Amino acid sequence: MNAPAAALLSVLAISLASLAGALTLSLGRARLERLVFLLVAFAVGAMLGGAMLHLIPESYQALGDGPETGLLVLAGVLAFFVLEKFLHWHHQHGVPEAIEGATGHSHQGHAHAHLAVGPSGEPAPFALVNLVGSVAHKLIDGAIVAAAYMVSIQTGVVTTLAVMLHEIPQGIGTFGVLVYGGYSPRRALVYNFLAGLGGLVGAALVLTVGAEVDGLSDWLLPITAGAFLYIAGSDLIPELNRRHSYPATKAVGQLAMMLLGIAVMALTLLAE
Repeated sequence: MNAPAAALLSVLAISLASLAGALTLSLGRARLERLVFLLVAFAVGAMLGGAMLHLIPESYQALGDGPETGLLVLAGVLAFFVLEKFLHWHHQHGVPEAIEGATGHSHQGHAHAHLAVGPSGEPAPFALVNLVGSVAHKLIDGAIVAAAYMVSIQTGVVTTLAVMLHEIPQGIGTFGVLVYGGYSPRRALVYNFLAGLGGLVGAALVLTVGAEVDGLSDWLLPITAGAFLYIAGSDLIPELNRRHSYPATKAVGQLAMMLLGIAVMALTLLAE
């Protein structure tokens, strides 16, 4: 299978991860929160391992020992900071709150089963903002995966794994936010999946432009590494630390999943 076909298939597989929301909300809030935070911890390890063990070393091989790689990694961090600020990827309703709102369970000790809808019964504005941000998010994810496949099949597979592990909890949260915002579960599922298809657009753009611009993938690799470092450090790790009531055993479990994510990336490095 050639790299463009593999990239598009990988992005499609990532898009299917957006269906995880509907499948997992039926597990109930308690089980789902345990599953989500384990997935988040695993995604942290996979993203950190993917950036530090694969993308950054490969960037130095492609761009040399000069400051270009470091500058582009920093550019990736800053670019995703700006994107998150202006596109509102993560609304003030995080994954646990979205789960509670969609399943009608208690929040901060107060039971509620209502949805956040507008005065005329239409979905709340924040749900639409979240959906638009999700489309932009998926488009960039598709571009990242396609750029990795332009380097090698192995790099593409590693990047796909890291992105997918991040997208599963993200898909659960987005689905929960849409339902909490007033969309029916069926509409939320359809919109979540359609937003995921934005990744195909991003992948197609990079594959098309990359065929015309020599060395594009070499520049996108360290930017991708910066994106992974930002997402893991700014979004995912704080999410693991946000609730201080967690027992030590849960913290140990999260650490174990982070180490497992790093180990998976190290094993793929050995396989290469």
